[in-house]
Amino acid sequence: MRRDRNQSSDVKAMTILRRRRTIIAWGFSLPFVIVFVLFMLVPLLSSLAMSFTDIGSSDIQTPFNVNFLGFHNFMSLFSDKQFWSSMRVTALFVLVGLPLTMAVALALAVALNKGLRRVNAFFRALFYAPVVASTIAIAVVWRYILQNDGLLNSLLAIINVQGPDWLHDTRTALPSLIVMATWRNVGTLMIIFIAGLQAIPTEVLEAASMDGAGEWTKFRRIVLPLLKPTLLLGAVLQSVSYLQFFDEPFVMTEGGPLGSTLSASYYIYEKFGFGQYGISSAASYVLFIIIAAVSALQFRLMRNKDD
Repeated sequence: MRRDRNQSSDVKAMTILRRRRTIIAWGFSLPFVIVFVLFMLVPLLSSLAMSFTDIGSSDIQTPFNVNFLGFHNFMSLFSDKQFWSSMRVTALFVLVGLPLTMAVALALAVALNKGLRRVNAFFRALFYAPVVASTIAIAVVWRYILQNDGLLNSLLAIINVQGPDWLHDTRTALPSLIVMATWRNVGTLMIIFIAGLQAIPTEVLEAASMDGAGEWTKFRRIVLPLLKPTLLLGAVLQSVSYLQFFDEPFVMTEGGPLGSTLSASYYIYEKFGFGQYGISSAASYVLFIIIAAVSALQFRLMRNKDD
């Protein structure tokens, strides 16, 4: 009997302790939950509801007077040539910019993973500086470089080459933004890749060297396979960022010339600015689905290669 009473008292004490811990945990997490609900969940659900209505700028004061349209906004998007043009621009930006950024970042990471620490620290900070620099400041510098009478064309004129008006030519505007985005974002992937390279055991590389493997063989046979999780992380993070690219066309070209740099995010911004909130919300969710699908595909491809 005493044993049963002791066991029951122990169970009650444990139950009380668990309740106290639960209350304390919720007390610590409550501020974050409130902020998340008010500034993330509510706007998210509101935009989802807006995507199925005809709400516009004139309906903000009377939100209950809007009409439910079902999937009409989404169907309108798929028949909008400007929307498909923005998706094509975004796809080109990702398909060209992502491999270029990853290749440059990996080359820099390999180069800066060896050598003197002080020298490497200086160059790491130098290449990472554009990541933390102001977008406006970067835009001013690149406009000066790429304008018709800018620095780049002045340098080309020295060798008797007539450079184009880089940001106002439909053939060169998007490639110019891709180069600018690569320069601006390469520092983030470089740091991630350096961390991945430093996690590779040196014993494995030393053993390969003793077996007569050259630098290229070690890189292709050992470094790249062991770096796959890091490459996957970089590819997912950068592809998500590039699928939402907005700063470059907003600051540099305003989507021009002739829509050649109009990204999906800039399209959403324009529709919202025009007061077409339902269309803008629908386009936002289409872009969200694409980002989720691309991320899932990248994980699946990498997993299959590992298998």
